[in-house]
Amino acid sequence: MNANLTGHLSPDQEDLSPSTRAMLSLRAQVMEQWMANVRKTVLQARSLAVPILENTLPAYYDTLAALLTPGYSARAHNDLGAVASEHGGERARMTVYDATALIHELQIFRDTLFAALEQAGVALTQDERANLVASIDATIRESANSFAVVQAALREQYVAAVAHDLRTPLSTAQMAAQMIEHTSNDETVKRYADKIVASTKRIDVMTRELLDRISFCKTGPFTLDISHVDMADVAREVAQYAQNFHAVELELEVEPVTGWWSREAMQRAIENLVNNAIKYGSNAPIRLAVTTTTERVQVLVHNQGKPIAPEDSESIFQLFRRAGNQEAGEGWGVGLPYVRRVAEAHGGSVLMSSSEEEGTSFVIDVPTDARPFAGAPTAA
Repeated sequence: MNANLTGHLSPDQEDLSPSTRAMLSLRAQVMEQWMANVRKTVLQARSLAVPILENTLPAYYDTLAALLTPGYSARAHNDLGAVASEHGGERARMTVYDATALIHELQIFRDTLFAALEQAGVALTQDERANLVASIDATIRESANSFAVVQAALREQYVAAVAHDLRTPLSTAQMAAQMIEHTSNDETVKRYADKIVASTKRIDVMTRELLDRISFCKTGPFTLDISHVDMADVAREVAQYAQNFHAVELELEVEPVTGWWSREAMQRAIENLVNNAIKYGSNAPIRLAVTTTTERVQVLVHNQGKPIAPEDSESIFQLFRRAGNQEAGEGWGVGLPYVRRVAEAHGGSVLMSSSEEEGTSFVIDVPTDARPFAGAPTAA
């Protein structure tokens, strides 16, 4: 998109202010210097073809220049948002940029522009300079927001495609395991085949739920199927499953705690925490505990290992985000956001503490009766 939304502007137009005409006369110089600076500074921009790198910046430049002419400024303010939004969306769709790179290149544009104006002896008034600075800052935010929205949509499409495609090989594996289970006379083989069948069925259920809830972070209330549950039984089942399929020592500390929760959602939330503890913990035992306080229940999962940095304490709960010490290829980054969403849907919360000395603990803290929060009937 390279069209100037305010219409074609020329430095020769007499109805433009001197500042606008001076800025327009520097367009080619500023664009050339900006692209050189970006290629030198922003790693993701170095291999971009000129049309892709240039993107909406010529239109953005002219629209900024129009701000300095009273007759054009009102429309220019409106057009800047559209140009910035398109720029952010195209960066998400057409490049390998992250949000930091996007913001950085626009900051470089700002610095390059003002350096060129100063070098050319263009004397902006205090109001003109403030207007440009405020407008550039606002459009950086607009562009970053558009980038985030488009990138989130692309990620959702990718995860949905992967989840959909997984179901075919899962079905094949399940049928093969069932054939082995029914035809083999070896009890050990049949036992392992039964575990494969159970696991593939479970993965298939989780995959279908992932498809159903791929946008759960922004689709309103999280629907729960509330029933009367013993949380200790849920924890024991999660622990048994983990020990059957992972070489892990798990210390289980539970007491019978009955309440009203979604068994399936709580089980998956606890599984996510246990799986994270297995994946990112050390060889020390993992602790899974269920305790109670007045009208509330707490489920704790603790592991030793590299601590989570304080600056990551919130980002790990964001969709598709991981802590800085976690490799990008380790899962889809939906586990902890799901845990938080489940806890909050039950009227509770997730607490996290992490240090080198004490290890890492996650606690799901929910009311013993979640029906008022989940919209389920409260009658027994």
